[in-house]
Amino acid sequence: MPKTFLTHSAEETRNLGKKLAREIRQGALVCLSGDLGAGKTTFVQGFLESLGATRPYTSPTFVIMKQYDLPAPVNGIERVYHVDAYRVSAPDLTAIGFTEWCADQRGVVLLEWPERVKNLISREAICINFISKEENEREIIIRRGFL
Repeated sequence: MPKTFLTHSAEETRNLGKKLAREIRQGALVCLSGDLGAGKTTFVQGFLESLGATRPYTSPTFVIMKQYDLPAPVNGIERVYHVDAYRVSAPDLTAIGFTEWCADQRGVVLLEWPERVKNLISREAICINFISKEENEREIIIRRGFL
């Protein structure tokens, strides 16, 4: 069953990312959907901070993937792959290693713009949809399974 959260600031959105990071398990694929500016990268910043990843936490829009090696494992997680599929197709993402990142049982993949590569998404993925309501208000829906 989906869980719905309302955040009223960037800090609340970051804190929700921190909360999920404490609950996530190794090998997970987390899909982040929403319009530009909806809070995806802000959420990822909190997620990475909670796991102790080294800053800066920037969007991988132009580099496609950023790997964060954690200084100490958290819940068995040693690294996080932050992927942005906005500018690539499924074959391109596969060619640069997406399948291997998802198979890494010591890693977690955070994928922005999963709808652009939907045929690569497993049914077990955790999907998070970000919806802008007001200037600072976001509705964030978390569910298992990609539609």
